[in-house]
Amino acid sequence: MAEDISEGLPPVLVVDDEANLRKVLVTLLRRSGYRTFSASDGAEAREVLERERVSVVVSDLRMPVMDGMTLLKNIQKSHPEIPVIIITAFATVDGAVEAIKLGAFDFVTKPFDRTEIKQVIAKAAAQFLLNEKETLSPNQGDEAGRFGMVGSSSAMMEVFQVIERVAKTPATVLITGESGTGKELVARALHEHSERNDKPFIRVNCAAIPHDLVESELFGHERGAFTGAVTSKPGRFELANGGTLFLDEVGEIPLAIQVKLLRAIQEATFERVGGVRALKVDVRLVAATNKDLQPMIAEGLFREDLFYRLNVVPVKMLPLRERPSDIPALLRHAAKRAGRRLTRPIPVFDDAAILLMSQYPWPGNIRELENAVERMALLSDAKVMGVSDLPQEIREGGPTGAVVRKLMEVAGPESEDARDDAEIVPLKEAVREGKAKIERQLIARALTETGNNVTKAAQLLGISRKSLQLKMKELELREPSVEN
Repeated sequence: MAEDISEGLPPVLVVDDEANLRKVLVTLLRRSGYRTFSASDGAEAREVLERERVSVVVSDLRMPVMDGMTLLKNIQKSHPEIPVIIITAFATVDGAVEAIKLGAFDFVTKPFDRTEIKQVIAKAAAQFLLNEKETLSPNQGDEAGRFGMVGSSSAMMEVFQVIERVAKTPATVLITGESGTGKELVARALHEHSERNDKPFIRVNCAAIPHDLVESELFGHERGAFTGAVTSKPGRFELANGGTLFLDEVGEIPLAIQVKLLRAIQEATFERVGGVRALKVDVRLVAATNKDLQPMIAEGLFREDLFYRLNVVPVKMLPLRERPSDIPALLRHAAKRAGRRLTRPIPVFDDAAILLMSQYPWPGNIRELENAVERMALLSDAKVMGVSDLPQEIREGGPTGAVVRKLMEVAGPESEDARDDAEIVPLKEAVREGKAKIERQLIARALTETGNNVTKAAQLLGISRKSLQLKMKELELREPSVEN
């Protein structure tokens, strides 16, 4: 019977047929603040996963009824967002490595070091939270475009063209862009559309690894190489052999390790920490960074020769503020995801709300957009969400936020008497009239702020000049006769 022991950090499921080891691990996690569940074999673990929210699974490899490898394959199919950590005796390390290649997050050997296993579980829990918020997974609805990504702007078209031309080649790719712009989606698309798609895709978040462990994480270590290295362990280069290695936030790799990384890229060989034997691998490398590496090169923080080795094919992911035409489609896609995830009606936004959200700069990019849509889906019961349903930071954070604030100031709070005396009209008619009123006010304000320059007013409103002219004609607004 599964146990629900404590509440705190993201919930972890411990699966092991040895009751004592299971108890030790559960107690260790509980004292660290995790909520925990436990199961004695893979079959019981599946039952827990069907009824409980779990962020990480820690499973023994050899168990009766259903072993760890079979459980891993089941989780990959039914809960691919949940990281699986394999615990194994030294004699079955080869089996654990095979599990990594099949998609396990990591493995830990018995007897495990308590600090090490807590670190691995913490990294897996952080990965789960990212997976949960992962934006725009492939084949997630009508809004998903090529390669499972949403966007029809010229910037996204260029990204799609690069993926098409480069995916089947062994060329190294460097993806740049702010956090939350979809860099990992590009990396996965390159792998999935390559001839290596049946081999491992190994992701390393270089920013999440302590500097003194980066070399071991990338290249592995031999037994006794350092304190705590009780067994030999392969690194991410070995695990990715034949497939794709994705180095996320590559700008965080310490300068001292960059030399060894450069050699591994140039010669496809390396040594484990504490090892003397050169290991050869066939890896397609994709790197990503949210930093501008050129200033880092000038400051001596990043090797210029490594930069040129990585930057064979550059891909730049623009932030949302630089491709606002993609925002309406992203909103519709995020709304569908929020509706399915929360089992709530799919949010629908009126034109004024979409206009305002298209003008908001979205400093957190796609992740922030998804979170905002999910928040609105939870907190609003409106069937059609308007400006008043948007979070305050969005209402006031974009170029038109000043317009909205001014309109609210001019309109003032509506009195109870006014609401009581208002004539009741059909809902659709009221919505249509309200929408037209907001559009008139926003257009008039935009024209005033731009000195009646229709072109600049259209830019301020986030629409084309032609669309603004058509909208003005529809609302019977006279176009200014003179533009400055």
